[in-house]
Amino acid sequence: MSDHSEHEHARIAEESRQKGRDAEAWARAEAERIAAEARSREEGLRQSGVIYGGLIAVSVLMVSSFIGARSLDASARTSTIAFAVAIPLLAALLMINQQEAFRGRRTASVSVTLALVIAQVAAFVGLTAAFWNITWLAGVTFLVAALVAVGVHSAGFWRVESPRPPATDA
Repeated sequence: MSDHSEHEHARIAEESRQKGRDAEAWARAEAERIAAEARSREEGLRQSGVIYGGLIAVSVLMVSSFIGARSLDASARTSTIAFAVAIPLLAALLMINQQEAFRGRRTASVSVTLALVIAQVAAFVGLTAAFWNITWLAGVTFLVAALVAVGVHSAGFWRVESPRPPATDA
């Protein structure tokens, strides 16, 4: 074998090794990305379950305070009706959430999304009306605080979840 063909074989072998290292690095990065997506999905499912369960607990607690009342004023009636809508929907969403966690994937059903919106709005209306029943100032305070909380959550979520440029060493 000539020197030229030996050098050519060595060059081809080194190129092949480099391509193999590049492919391995890409595969590792892709595996890390997939694992991060799975962790994010799991965390989203966990948070949803906590939210649904918490809303059910608070709704039941608030409704229980109206059970012994002989008559209900407008805010108490509004609260009770809103919770009557929210509680079964939240229970169904909690069960779906458990199934999603078990299967490791989320549902893409429009009816589930609609139920989620209706349940959360009903729970919010029920809580606002329940606080309003105690005193209108508590109702307004809850309403304002809830709107601020949505803004805080949105800003925090955006800051945590938005892509960030890689950190540079200074």
